[in-house]
Amino acid sequence: MPGKILQANGMNRCIGCYSCMLACARVVYKSYSPRYSAIQIRTRGGLQSKLAADICRGCLEAPCAAACLTEALLARPEGGVRFNRKKCVGCGDCAKKCVVQVIYFDERDCRPVVCIQCATCVRFCPHDVLSMEVRSNA
Repeated sequence: MPGKILQANGMNRCIGCYSCMLACARVVYKSYSPRYSAIQIRTRGGLQSKLAADICRGCLEAPCAAACLTEALLARPEGGVRFNRKKCVGCGDCAKKCVVQVIYFDERDCRPVVCIQCATCVRFCPHDVLSMEVRSNA
């Protein structure tokens, strides 16, 4: 059964309010800083630049989970990963193996900030930029 994964299909509607980042940081990572968010909104550069979302692609065979020797990151059958903070030793191997380089590290306790496909960012996006969608077979 295909699972739902995070998508940013409406970036043309994004105004850079960072509500998604702030929600992820606060709800999932208990921080008030958007740098502790698994989703990062950034400019693509230039005078009239558009915005881009750096988000987990929900890999079916997650290389980040395969690199985790302590099984702190486990691949979900429907894509993406589950994170067990207690098992994490802060080695950083998951971030090195992330194919889209969207695993960040929390310098406070040397643990990854990784998307767990929880849809918190989707719920707090006021412009319907983000969505959880059923993975296509393509």
